[in-house]
Amino acid sequence: MNSEFATSFVLGAAQSGLREFNERLLLTILRQLGPLAGTKLAAHAQLSAQTVSVILRKLESENLLIRGAPQRGKVGKPQIPMALNAAGALSIGLKVGRRSADVALMDFTGCVRDRRTLHYPFPRPDEIFDFLETAITQMTGHLPAPLADRICGIGIAIPFELWKWTDVLGASAQDMLAWRDLDPSKRVAQFSDLPVSVINDATAACHAENALGNPAGLANYAYFFMGAFIGGGIVLDRAVYSGHFKNAGALGSLQISDTRGAPRQLLDSASLNVLGDAIRKAGGDPSDLRRNMDDWSAHAPLVDAWCATAAKDIARASLSACAVIDFEAIVIDGAIPTDLRSQLVERVGHEIAKLDGRGLVVPKILPGSIGADARVIGAAHVPLQARYFLHSNATLAGSDDAQT
Repeated sequence: MNSEFATSFVLGAAQSGLREFNERLLLTILRQLGPLAGTKLAAHAQLSAQTVSVILRKLESENLLIRGAPQRGKVGKPQIPMALNAAGALSIGLKVGRRSADVALMDFTGCVRDRRTLHYPFPRPDEIFDFLETAITQMTGHLPAPLADRICGIGIAIPFELWKWTDVLGASAQDMLAWRDLDPSKRVAQFSDLPVSVINDATAACHAENALGNPAGLANYAYFFMGAFIGGGIVLDRAVYSGHFKNAGALGSLQISDTRGAPRQLLDSASLNVLGDAIRKAGGDPSDLRRNMDDWSAHAPLVDAWCATAAKDIARASLSACAVIDFEAIVIDGAIPTDLRSQLVERVGHEIAKLDGRGLVVPKILPGSIGADARVIGAAHVPLQARYFLHSNATLAGSDDAQT
């Protein structure tokens, strides 16, 4: 672990909740780096070997950690690596989308054990929460009783103010008004006593990337997620920044201009909904994009035209974002084929190089690592993070110490 990370958190630990903080710190390091022996953990956490030993015994007794095989061949006693126990804790995630909803059951290591999907013309609260209730019943019914009891919460990833998008959703204002007065936590309380966390869907995707992806170990970056509407998130000092109103990183609302110079939002050009409209106007079926997430070659000319426009506008939006915070990178992911994601990343890089970057540090443009499921994975991870992990990541300057 780099000293900046350790110092910032160890200083905070001295104030209150020291034991809980140290437990979360060790669990976060193990999530980030994989199995580690106690001596390595102590070095990364800047804690004494005795303190780490006591904490590891406690976490093992709570079934949150498991022991690996002793590693022999070195001087002294064999090293016993400790790892997160996949069955130590579980969580449920719900992603509410414009055309579909997903429910995922996640284990303690971040792996999805089970999932369900519901498709619809537009989202209706009763239909979606009935789907969630049924999915939870089915998923927990397949688990041994001890495991079902280890579900720690439900995370819900949902676009904010859904009722304002009736024109795009193809629903009437009356159909969508039910969302305006809905409290998701109270609705879930009708069938579950699990704690509920509600988060913006694109922010949830950013959480997934930051906690379970981010192979480059970035500390500060802006994150774009290509969905029906493009959205995003912000990571500062390795933590997702939600903002005062829990809506930070609403990158789709960044102001750009069209070819005539008229103002518009980024989401008006770089969203998948725009591509779907183009396919529909050409006589095609935009639902092809959802049915085949790996290959959109059937609509290649339209996809290429959309990608070219999206790349130009994302580049402009990215440089504008870097005028506020000097991000080291822009990360782009989404519900798109991996080859299209690579093409979009490359094109954004070319476009941003053409812009006037005077007074700015031009960021790297990188692909995300989670993909289309980032929103539901992020939703499921939020309860686990709230209960067991630090808000920030234990990121190393290098990862060579993992598995030792």
